[in-house]
Amino acid sequence: MVHHTMNTRMSSAASASNSKSHMGSNRQTRASAAARWAVAAILGTLAACGTVPPESPPPPAAAPPAAAAAPGAVIEQPRSRWVPVGWDALPGWGADQLVMAWPALLRSCQRPGPAWVALCAEARGLKDPTETAVRAWLQQRLQPYRVEAKDAPAGTPADVGLVTGYFEPLVEASRLPRGAFRVPLHAPPADLQQRRPYWTRAQLEMLPAAKEALKGREIAYVADPLDALLLQVQGSGRLWVTEPDGSRRLVRVAFAGHNDHPYRSVGRWLVDQGAFTLDQASWPAIKAWARANPQRVQEMLHANPRVVFFREEPLSDPTVGPVGAQGVALTPGRSIAVDKESVPYGTPVWIDTTEPQPWGSPQPPRPLQRLVLAQDTGAAIVGAVRADYFWGWAEGAEDRAGRMKQPLRMWVLWPRR
Repeated sequence: MVHHTMNTRMSSAASASNSKSHMGSNRQTRASAAARWAVAAILGTLAACGTVPPESPPPPAAAPPAAAAAPGAVIEQPRSRWVPVGWDALPGWGADQLVMAWPALLRSCQRPGPAWVALCAEARGLKDPTETAVRAWLQQRLQPYRVEAKDAPAGTPADVGLVTGYFEPLVEASRLPRGAFRVPLHAPPADLQQRRPYWTRAQLEMLPAAKEALKGREIAYVADPLDALLLQVQGSGRLWVTEPDGSRRLVRVAFAGHNDHPYRSVGRWLVDQGAFTLDQASWPAIKAWARANPQRVQEMLHANPRVVFFREEPLSDPTVGPVGAQGVALTPGRSIAVDKESVPYGTPVWIDTTEPQPWGSPQPPRPLQRLVLAQDTGAAIVGAVRADYFWGWAEGAEDRAGRMKQPLRMWVLWPRR
């Protein structure tokens, strides 16, 4: 899954996103990966283990004391520097339920990187992944490293960046156009690869030849053009589809291509129009503006020439998330999107940030310190200390993802040498 992020406000953190939209410069590593953007970009600016696990893997040794990690050498990545630290450097390390991240780690082990093949075989063979066993295994097998930006400006902390959030939308839809359900979601047109770039959003809606190319490619219809935009920004989503016979079915639409035009933020366009300030920009603010200005919604949407095409996938297990850029299903609350030039896919990452607060809340934000897995990416997710946190699809996920834009620190957990 590849995506933009939904928050318009920019961060001054050195390693924050450079505002490239996920849909704006998607690096298409996979069909499903090429479509995930993070919620903030809608406003501004996602080979199995080859070694067979032993029949009876040796039980992990007792967890070493928190400060007993043996630091190694600094590891250089294209966009980041990893500095070895002790376990006591990870804020909140002792409080997280690490066993809750174990299923996400095993999913990453379906497609391990070279450094992880042997450890993944061992992890898959752990017969009793209790909290104690998982914590001991992690601390025995892995070394924590603080992630720093190589190019942090003078006076800016190299280890402080930005976290945003994304989610998988759930949208009501109809298989046939009826009533309010008139906004189509399209499969890729037959001539998509022959015409580069393809028609823009405005051309696809207005030019007879462009409209003809989309005829018969309708997957389903939604009632709100902003729902269609949100699905495109997130790169995938769930549809409650009403079939012609009146039955309802839950399906997933996943990224299948785009028209090869750059993504332009509708939130930024509204700021430039004077609809609200950059600090006031949010997905709820965009929707409120659209309700108050229905005659200008098409103009707003045409400001973004990028169009995403989908494919329909069955959703036999509603508990399984969409596939991220690593090629494995995402886990709500335990998967993040990263800049793969800073953190390789499949890497366990300790994050230190805060939970998103309701706008204007007088309460201090609660810490969000937990183990997550780097399993996705996005063109808006650029920088050393940069992550997009996957909130899932449950009620409240859209709200939390839309409000998430906090400072972030990260530590990668890497196999000991």
